[in-house]
Amino acid sequence: MAEYLVVLNKDENTVSFIDPRRGNTVEKIAVDVNPHEVDLSADGKTAYVTNAGGNTVSVIDTAKMREVKRISHPEFRFPHGVGVSADGQSLFIASTYANKIFIINTETLEIRKIIPTLQQKAHMIYFSPDKKDIYVPNIGSNNITLFDAVTEQIVTHFPVGSGPEGVAVNPANSLLYVANQHDNNVYIINTGRFDLKKTIKVGTLPIRLIFSPDGQYVFIPNRESGNLSIIDTAVEKEIKRIRVGVWPGGTVFNPAGTLAYVANNKTNDISVIDVSDLKEIGRIEAGIHPDGIIYLDQESQRR
Repeated sequence: MAEYLVVLNKDENTVSFIDPRRGNTVEKIAVDVNPHEVDLSADGKTAYVTNAGGNTVSVIDTAKMREVKRISHPEFRFPHGVGVSADGQSLFIASTYANKIFIINTETLEIRKIIPTLQQKAHMIYFSPDKKDIYVPNIGSNNITLFDAVTEQIVTHFPVGSGPEGVAVNPANSLLYVANQHDNNVYIINTGRFDLKKTIKVGTLPIRLIFSPDGQYVFIPNRESGNLSIIDTAVEKEIKRIRVGVWPGGTVFNPAGTLAYVANNKTNDISVIDVSDLKEIGRIEAGIHPDGIIYLDQESQRR
């Protein structure tokens, strides 16, 4: 089965299916205004895309490479973060200006629950490795909402740095890493107590944060400084910054963890990073203002 980079092109309102080996666009489909984030069903057959400017969610058949449904709701206000539950039956959406979490039934594609966060600029949906917890960074409140994905209830809100956006949990030790875009820091937080373990200075305006599949590295695209910070999790230090394109954003690894792909918003391309050497080894052309990105490996997701 084929493998693709599914890339959201924000300023042309499209989704590209790119062959990562050949570097060519296989298909490009139109969606609603300003697509931002994307997640896949467990079997890889469906992609869910938040169209922040259009206040909708696109449902895409990845085999046919076409939009099959567009979900809307009067309370959607800049739907942004998106994630699929462990059982695949629920889709979670964070609405940045409604400051609410929407839960959508993936079978009926109807919104079945809306939970106000009572925070400001609830922006992303990040699952814990076991998918039991969801972390929602609230950029305007300088905190993170911990949401129980099983009971579907807010557990708590805990403070972090200024302007949190990128969040990920280290699968090896459950430490929470948070990229704060306004103070240019990555915070390492103990998830049990939610207290600060360490602060690491990175580049300017860190926008995302993602672990390599083996947990060795954390990759952080720094939007304004145009580089990629690399943290070695064993020593909890930044060990390198890699120059990439202009306004790097969405970042993803291939399943083997040998390559990483960084969407460069303002050079309209994807940086290819060799993880063994921690070097950029090439660029892949994308659409206009690529940002949200995910790796679709249809064969492995069908197993």
